[in-house]
Amino acid sequence: MSRRDFIRTAAAGGIAAAVPGCKSSSRRAGSGAAGRPNIVYIVADDLGYGDLGCYGQKDIRTPNLDRMAREGMLFTQHYSGSTVCAPSRSCLMTGLHTGHTPVRGNKEYQPEGQHPLPANAVTVAEILNKSGYTTGAFGKWGLGYPGSQGDPNNQGFDEFYGYNCQRYAHNNYPYFLRHNDKKVMLAGNEGKKTEQYGPDLIQEQTLKFIEANKDKPFFLFVPHVIPHAELLV
Repeated sequence: MSRRDFIRTAAAGGIAAAVPGCKSSSRRAGSGAAGRPNIVYIVADDLGYGDLGCYGQKDIRTPNLDRMAREGMLFTQHYSGSTVCAPSRSCLMTGLHTGHTPVRGNKEYQPEGQHPLPANAVTVAEILNKSGYTTGAFGKWGLGYPGSQGDPNNQGFDEFYGYNCQRYAHNNYPYFLRHNDKKVMLAGNEGKKTEQYGPDLIQEQTLKFIEANKDKPFFLFVPHVIPHAELLV
């Protein structure tokens, strides 16, 4: 399945009928109360397709990810829209070609965040939300500073937890994370302390979202910050 097909079928309210064999995969992944498939979309930052066994890599064992590929969906025409963070995520969220996506570079805003998606941008989260899906994003955003038009809560996501600013996402022991419009301070990482590991905190909130919404259709976007190298220490 290609990125374009994913966006197109999301517009129809689900992906169960989009690909032969998808129906059984969706059943294993779980369905909401209305029988529509839950959609869990995971992005591992800087992980190349050649790093996984399911794509033929032989040197490093990745059994859990290989199992997810077997039981879910293996993409073969799902390319990154750009070579850098924000534009590639903009392409992913909107389904637009790099030449048309509204975020064209990693433009920084101070004190926190990047150039925002405009209000008229249509994201896959907005489409699914209007189709009755509960939507959540947990991890690295980078498509609009807090409170902007590009804030995840203004781009179709009911809940967001993680790094709004992709620059701060280069630190696995951050001083704070964002939960919707709230700045969650992490006292365990004050000064040089490293007591609260950001990816673990994000995973905990991700699992809470799944538990809270297990009886209704949901779209869960998990843009992990790992295995991207930690650039801020």
